[in-house]
Amino acid sequence: MPAVLSNTLEGLSSTADVTVKARSIDRFAMAHDASHYLQIPELIATPATGGDVAEIFRASHTSGRPLTFRSGGTSLSGQAISDSILVDTRAKFQRIAVLDGGERVRVQPGATVRQTNAHLLRHGRRLGPDPASEIACTIGGVIANNSSGMACGITENTYRTLESMTFVLPSGTIIDTAETDADEVLRTLEPDLYSGLATLRRRIHDDPTSVAEIVRQYSMKNTMGYGLNSFVDFERPIDMLAHLIIGSEGTLAFVAEAVFRTVEVLPHAATGLLVFPSLLEATRVLPELVAVGLATVELMDATSLAVAKLQPDCPTEVASLDIDGNAALLVEFQARTAHDLDEKKELGGELFRQLDLSTPAVLTSDSARRAALWHTRKGLYTTVAGARPSGTTALLEDIAVPVEKLFGTCESLTALFDEHGYEDSVIFGHAKDGNIHFMLNERFDDPHQTARYRQFTEDLVDLVLGSGGSLKAEHGTGRIMAPFVARQFGAELYDVMTTVKTLCDPTGLLNPGVLLSDDPDSYLADLKRVPSVENEVDRCVECGYCEPACPSKTLTLTPRQRIALRREMQIAEAEGNVELLRDLQDDYEYDGVETCAVDGMCKNACPVDINTGDLVRRLRQESRGRLEQGVWDAAARQWGAVTVAGGVAMTAAKVMPSLLPTMATKVGRAILGHETVPLYDRALPGGGSRRPKGRIDDSAQAVYFAACINTMFGPAEGSGGVSHAFLELCERASVRLAIPDDLPSLCCGTPWKSKGYSVGYEQMASQVLPALQEASRNGQLPIVCDAASCTEGLETMRAIAAEPGSPFTDLVFMDAVEFVDTVMLDRLTVTAPAGSVALHHTCSTVDLGINGSMDSIARFISDDVYTPVDWGCCAFAGDRGMLHPELTAAATEREAHEIASREFDHYASANRTCEIGMSRATGQNYRHLLELLEEATRPVSPVVE
Repeated sequence: MPAVLSNTLEGLSSTADVTVKARSIDRFAMAHDASHYLQIPELIATPATGGDVAEIFRASHTSGRPLTFRSGGTSLSGQAISDSILVDTRAKFQRIAVLDGGERVRVQPGATVRQTNAHLLRHGRRLGPDPASEIACTIGGVIANNSSGMACGITENTYRTLESMTFVLPSGTIIDTAETDADEVLRTLEPDLYSGLATLRRRIHDDPTSVAEIVRQYSMKNTMGYGLNSFVDFERPIDMLAHLIIGSEGTLAFVAEAVFRTVEVLPHAATGLLVFPSLLEATRVLPELVAVGLATVELMDATSLAVAKLQPDCPTEVASLDIDGNAALLVEFQARTAHDLDEKKELGGELFRQLDLSTPAVLTSDSARRAALWHTRKGLYTTVAGARPSGTTALLEDIAVPVEKLFGTCESLTALFDEHGYEDSVIFGHAKDGNIHFMLNERFDDPHQTARYRQFTEDLVDLVLGSGGSLKAEHGTGRIMAPFVARQFGAELYDVMTTVKTLCDPTGLLNPGVLLSDDPDSYLADLKRVPSVENEVDRCVECGYCEPACPSKTLTLTPRQRIALRREMQIAEAEGNVELLRDLQDDYEYDGVETCAVDGMCKNACPVDINTGDLVRRLRQESRGRLEQGVWDAAARQWGAVTVAGGVAMTAAKVMPSLLPTMATKVGRAILGHETVPLYDRALPGGGSRRPKGRIDDSAQAVYFAACINTMFGPAEGSGGVSHAFLELCERASVRLAIPDDLPSLCCGTPWKSKGYSVGYEQMASQVLPALQEASRNGQLPIVCDAASCTEGLETMRAIAAEPGSPFTDLVFMDAVEFVDTVMLDRLTVTAPAGSVALHHTCSTVDLGINGSMDSIARFISDDVYTPVDWGCCAFAGDRGMLHPELTAAATEREAHEIASREFDHYASANRTCEIGMSRATGQNYRHLLELLEEATRPVSPVVE
């Protein structure tokens, strides 16, 4: 280990709970965030408490090494990167506590906005800040960047809604501002800082020009520099300091915990698209639109509308437009009651009829149509970024100007795009706040294009400041605008900012180069290169939206990191850095390939529609030798015998002394590898029953495809299993089924596909699809499967084979949960309600879109259904939970903790291996939901007197 790292590690107290990583794969993985900047840290430190952070500060000072805090990594301006010590504040700072019935919430910096709002939604509340990146951005970033969003403006942003915080200063001092003596504690422990802040406040208030300029600057969205409005809005140094820390981008202190005042969720909404002949007409009427009480007014320029038309699911309101310089405003009313909403719609309708619109204004409260309209607006980023040339970086930037200057600014900005040759750059944003975003694509490995970017930035600064605006409205100053803070605020107020930095961080070791910079070219340093690597990942913009959904996020790597490391390996190879390439490749096998659940949850979150599981499956396939492919091909040809043998082996292991099968598998893993031999443990069930025999029924309403995993893994103790339950339910509902003759030899193909055994997968597909084609009468009957992952696997198999003219195109697959919900539920009667039910959705039920059916069935049998807020894929992934049990343990940790907070009568899911994974994680007996339904609807036996 380099000496500098040794010195830094020696600076940590032996009592500190800090994990330190210095492997190449860890350093390069964590180096990548959503910005177009890149620095490689020397080490990653992961603390667990504010006290640990104080220890890291001490170690930083002892070694003279700077440090930077990193949480969600969704920052667009380079705030969360470091070439020294990078402190991971996400992994162990994720506690959320709802207070006062949701009126307030106490939350740590690693929790995401979406997580926090999910906890608050049960109380009809939410956070005030509503950033578009809420799926992945964390509370730490929200505070560090003074986040706002589409609806909150400057009245419900972080600065206005954060009530108190516990922060750690670089000196190691820890203060909770909620304490009544917090101001006195600051004065006692940090006298120079305390008096310095008081002096700065007097200095500002003694200069009316400074006060007036601060008021002007913060009358609009403004995240440039430090929040000097703190000196105007507050009198006590502790309050000034707390609000200076908000928006300080980790350059003044670390916020270990914060309490927010929340806002009410307005449940009734109506959304519409106002299309204007020109941008001028759209911006001219903004004051009138704001006056009628619109919650959101989102601008889309002509290029945005043209791009939106390229989206495959573009709504008719946009698809039907003949765009010729048009602009549109996506507007939405929100209200507490339906009556209030009707009144707002009536008032808005009167105004809309007076406007010069290209198409009639129509407001809709239909959830599907509203979602489609919002997807059009939010999908602009997806469409532009996903279609960018390979090797380029997508830059999403934001500015704010007074609303009356919005049209002129947009017009001039469009002219700058043309002048500098930026094609297909879109302008959109929060029009009622004068806050617009724009996107452009740039290639930073070309000096000529970097020079173009420099000149564009200089022209942009002149344009925005000439309009009386702010160079940053939401995304934070970061590195990108740090050199321009002095130009926006002037020499006097800039000097106040540098004094604030010196007072809090005298040694200047906290996140250097961010927010303030005296180097006019610093924003051109450390620009990220994005080499072309492979089709699966070249679209990735490294936004990090995928990370919260990834089962391996706390164990090894996230999808973003898997992709970023592929790029780093490409760069290392091109530069001839053999040692680095070898280090990354060696560790990537386990971290990147073996511990990926290939569950596809990352695709659901990805704005550019990347399924990193596809990459991992291909890498697995490339590593498979001819012998392995042959063995799995043979298994596909004799699958009936294989599944029965697997079930028999599980049953035999169950009756043996537990030490024997466990030790046998451990020996096998030691010899053949952890990726080859599953690990047996006593929590696994015995084998299941054979699949039902073939049945031809001319009056059948569906084809039943009983999953083979229910043969390999038997039902929970005391249960008959899902196959028995489904057949019983069909009998009660008078639903007749056909069953393929060769069902025991058929499989959805997922074991081959997920492991990369392409030969065996093709063999299985050649058996399954024709058999189901025949059984379903050429697609006339739906094919119903009783394991969600297998239903998804069958649908994937069909989609791969369904080329134009394919006989398999018409095959229809339904999961048994969906089939029961839509076809059978109204034919059943609950005779024995189930009591309380904890419900675990699966990655496959998400992908199939049947979580609603699960909820419907659960509510049918129970008045107390609980779906965990901290739900996630269990990562059992067929046998991956047996090959790498540590993956399932990591993936289920938070959900298991939440489930343990109360007791339930029943625990249910929709897939046998997921039930096993959740049973292992929680110690509870998870069963298939249809088993509970079967028990709850059993006919009552007549009483014999």
